[in-house]
Amino acid sequence: MSMIRDLRAVVRPASRISLRKESGPYETSRERAAATAVVDCAVYRDGRRQETEGGPLAPQDAMRRVRRDGGFVWIGLHEPTEAEFAGIAAEFGLHPLAVEDAVQAHQRPKLERYDDSLFTVFKTVHYLDHDRVSSGSEIVETGEVMCFTGRDFFITVRHGGQGSLRALRHRLQDDPELLAKGPSAVLHAIADHVVDGYIAVADALQDDIDEVETKVFSPGRKGTPRGTDAGEIYQLKREVLEFKRAVAPLLRPMQLLSERPMRLIDPEIQKYFRDVADHVVRVQEQVIGFDELLNSILQANLAQASVAQNEDMRKITSWAAIIAVPTMVCGVYGMNFDYMPETHWKYGYPVVLGVTVAICLGIHRTLKRNGWL
Repeated sequence: MSMIRDLRAVVRPASRISLRKESGPYETSRERAAATAVVDCAVYRDGRRQETEGGPLAPQDAMRRVRRDGGFVWIGLHEPTEAEFAGIAAEFGLHPLAVEDAVQAHQRPKLERYDDSLFTVFKTVHYLDHDRVSSGSEIVETGEVMCFTGRDFFITVRHGGQGSLRALRHRLQDDPELLAKGPSAVLHAIADHVVDGYIAVADALQDDIDEVETKVFSPGRKGTPRGTDAGEIYQLKREVLEFKRAVAPLLRPMQLLSERPMRLIDPEIQKYFRDVADHVVRVQEQVIGFDELLNSILQANLAQASVAQNEDMRKITSWAAIIAVPTMVCGVYGMNFDYMPETHWKYGYPVVLGVTVAICLGIHRTLKRNGWL
């Protein structure tokens, strides 16, 4: 039971940081298996990886060892083709519909139960660092991890450049007591790892939204709101929508894994899926809040743009009213009539000019006092 109480500490020691390439006694890489999509393939017995000579086992050889000596096999693949996955699917008796989904990718998060296996799809989310949000910047990058869970096998199929599971595999291998619980312990560790990534991305998106909100409501010149480009807000809304598509559908699968007894899920592990489901609910609420907040920010930004246009129109109208006075006077005295008032008076020009300036100044003062200028 002490192992179960430490479950979260085992699978989450570095959940908020980027996974880096590590070296160690279990290291495998795509380069070492360049001819296939298999990233790693290992047999685990009593929670310990069974060492082999000559590098990783072939999936078929690993399964034969499991059937002979017990334990389970964990196979990791990255973007396999249909031909590359066909042999593994036949060896483990995977359902054709699940195999098709795993090869083609672009699936929504889900949980499907077949006779001898569970098929689970997770959307991985990675936050891309950037100097500032712009209408063309990409903030969130998504990938996929498909998991086949059986009685004595666990297969992961990963799509996308992010979401490597190598560091997670190493951490699990460092806790044999946990790994001895079998494939269901690996499934929980991956679910917990993916959802912890959601929490980290949600926190980073919160900072971006706070920055845009500050820009919208920060004062510009003369105390007026400065505002921001509406394209930045739309870009954030698009990224939040993509994030929402990864988070929202995952809640139901996590609830099923935590609430319904399944013969492929260890009862001691099952209760911890409830914690993962709670975290999914938390992130989902954050995403909904982000969407509503961005709607409010966008409306405020558009309202500010409308107010600024009205301010400009009032100033233009005010100056047009002032200019109308000399225009009218000049228009009257520009008519070529012989008998017009003060046309032959010595002080006619300065008097008319002075009256015009006085009227203009009076209009300017009145409009300024009323806030139009």
